[in-house]
Amino acid sequence: MNNDTSNRSTLATASPLTVKEDAPPVMIKKIGKTTYRVKIHFSETSKETMSDKIKRLILNDSEKSS
Repeated sequence: MNNDTSNRSTLATASPLTVKEDAPPVMIKKIGKTTYRVKIHFSETSKETMSDKIKRLILNDSEKSS
């Protein structure tokens, strides 16, 4: 048995953001007779947090309503 972990640790620290999954995660929601499939995608270059994005979306939506 080989206990050398140098290859594994090198792979684990080598640019994890460049690893692509085969298929993006999908959320499925059924409302009435309609089934919605939403693919989830996160930008790797975004500087905005999820909280910032939600606040921005709410503010933009409320400005459109008034």
